[in-house]
Amino acid sequence: MIDIASVLLVDRAGRILMQLRDAYAPRHPNVWGLPGGHREPGETLDQTALRELREETALTPDAGLRPFGTPQVPETNRMKHYYWGSTSARQEDVVLGEGAAIVFVPPDELFDGRPYMPGTAEVLARFLAAPEYAEARRAAGG
Repeated sequence: MIDIASVLLVDRAGRILMQLRDAYAPRHPNVWGLPGGHREPGETLDQTALRELREETALTPDAGLRPFGTPQVPETNRMKHYYWGSTSARQEDVVLGEGAAIVFVPPDELFDGRPYMPGTAEVLARFLAAPEYAEARRAAGG
C-alpha cells in the first residue's frame, strides 16, 4: 500500500483549505482535494502531512496536526491518512506551491457541485459533523 497524508486545515472563519488540482496532476486532474501527498522514505506520516502542507501552501498549523482517520482505497493500492489542524492564516498568506488553486472554502460552499477526488466529499462531510471540526474552529479563534 502507498501511504498518503492529507490535511483538513481550518481557519478562524471555519473555512477548510482546499486544493484544485491542475491539468498536469498524474491522478485526478482538474478536481478538488485536500493538500497532501505521498510519504517519502524514512518519513513518519505526521512528517509527511506537515511537509506536504508547507510545500503546497507555505502554511503550518498553529498547534500541530492530529489524526482524523485512515480509510483504505484498495482498488488504487493506497492508504489515506487524514490529519486536522487549525490556522490563524488568511487567504493572502497562502502561497500556491502546487495545483491550480488553493483556497479556504466556507462549509456551506463545500458541497456546491464542485468535482472532488474519490473519497474527499465523504471525509469532508464526516469532518464537519465531528467534534474535531468544532475543536479546530475554537483553536483557530473562530
